[in-house]
Amino acid sequence: MAYRKTPAEVHRLAAAREHLIACATSVVAEVGWSQASVTAVADSARIAAGSVYQHFPSKAALAVEVFRRAAGREVDVLGEVLHGPGDPLERLARGVEVFARRALENRGLAYALLAAPAEPAVGAERLDFRRRYRALFAAVVEEGMAAGLLPAQNSEITAAALTGAIGEVLVDPLGTPDASGTDALLGELTTTALRCAGAPRD
Repeated sequence: MAYRKTPAEVHRLAAAREHLIACATSVVAEVGWSQASVTAVADSARIAAGSVYQHFPSKAALAVEVFRRAAGREVDVLGEVLHGPGDPLERLARGVEVFARRALENRGLAYALLAAPAEPAVGAERLDFRRRYRALFAAVVEEGMAAGLLPAQNSEITAAALTGAIGEVLVDPLGTPDASGTDALLGELTTTALRCAGAPRD
């Protein structure tokens, strides 16, 4: 008869896996993907390096899970804002500000998610999540057009431009520890995003 794990064992393994992912996320935020070795992650989790492979077959698999979890949270938060209360322009402005502010509050992890050199598997995930961001922005741009608040346009192209511009604007600030000028940066970025979508000037 095949051995079956007890509920207690399943719970213990799941908890250990979650702890490992949390530690790996912290390591990536601190040193980036390239320096987040299995040994570094294991040391952070206070386990033997070999124990990491009980949960993930490779460093790449662990890195992908870290990316999916962290990027997934950001997509969820952005989606909540863009589908929240207010007219489409208000939600677009608020979504850009919330996304950028969250990034600037956790610079190491945000830089890892947006721009830091990574293994090909993480790069593929990064492209997939950019598509998810674009879909969210495209939907709110289409709402703006339907409400007569934005001019007719290709919402997919506008969404791609917004996604790329936001990431590009944030790259340099994320690479520096100085948090001064955050409010000014957020204001300029929000204004630029609205202008990109064709919102009328106040």
